[in-house]
Amino acid sequence: MNTRWIASAVAMVLWGSAALAGERWQLDSWDPVFDYGGTAHRISYEPLAKAQRPWKICASYPHLKDSYWLSVNYGMVEHARRLGVRLEVVEAGGYPNLERQKLQIEACVRNADALIVGAVSYEGLTPLMTTISKRMPVIAAVNDINSTGITAKSGVSWVSMGAAVGAYFAGLHPKGSPKVEVSWFPGPKGAGWVEFVEQGFREAIAKSSADIVTVKWGDTGFEAQLLLLEEALEEHPGIDYIIGSAVTADAAVSLLRAKNLTGRIGVLADYFTHGTYRAIKRGKVLAAPTDSPVMQGRLAVDQAARALEGSLTIHHAGPAIRVVDRVELDSLTIEESLAPAWFKPIFEVK
Repeated sequence: MNTRWIASAVAMVLWGSAALAGERWQLDSWDPVFDYGGTAHRISYEPLAKAQRPWKICASYPHLKDSYWLSVNYGMVEHARRLGVRLEVVEAGGYPNLERQKLQIEACVRNADALIVGAVSYEGLTPLMTTISKRMPVIAAVNDINSTGITAKSGVSWVSMGAAVGAYFAGLHPKGSPKVEVSWFPGPKGAGWVEFVEQGFREAIAKSSADIVTVKWGDTGFEAQLLLLEEALEEHPGIDYIIGSAVTADAAVSLLRAKNLTGRIGVLADYFTHGTYRAIKRGKVLAAPTDSPVMQGRLAVDQAARALEGSLTIHHAGPAIRVVDRVELDSLTIEESLAPAWFKPIFEVK
């Protein structure tokens, strides 16, 4: 028998064991519900061991262009299989594609019992969610969304995610220390998470010596971010830091290496992926906060099943945010944040 296949199979079992053994998930929940500006408190959440029926859940993602949503996909697929529910996944292809996401959702929910939505827009899906919620539970996953028509939310405060990276930077360059030039890449305008990241980042970085010399908005595709980075370096060749999405960081590592600028310009990401993990380990990226996307995927599926079975009591929860740098890597529970290397996108669980 092929030893590589055996090793892969063993890895699958070991990587999934945390979910099988982890009968209690340590999460944050918010009061009042659906209000990230409210009070967060730690809860011990008991996931379902098995669903009462093989419910069919539709899950809509903004895209699967980076490993962040791949990790969300892994968490959903893993927990759907554990519960014995069916899962159909659609992805809109990017944040500009609001109309495509609407059409995909409308088609997907025709034969579904519940909807999980990672929204491309905070407000743009509200009329559709209001309509769909009249006949099935609607769970908002990862990206925040207008709460009208929403049954539950699996997510974290993206204001806090932005604040986490801004505070880390302020720790390196506190207010009153020599000025450092920063190029900031918030992400696509209008996306449900970007305005919140922007808010938290701006509040935290105000306590630093940063001089934000340029801001580049754009979709979180690698090529799009690479073009924005090239523009920023042309306009401001003396910048000291690049701060932005995980895709921005991935593209920055490549571009800085090509331009022999590695080490001269610091890089920070405002969320955590496989690319940022490797880059932090190699000293190419300084740090990134993780919001444990695998756990968010698991939780969204669990909430959907509980909503269908009448046992949903935690309507709004998500993992605690943790900033990861080289020092923190060794103590990180990696399987809560990243899909295993062998995992490929799965669009249907039967």
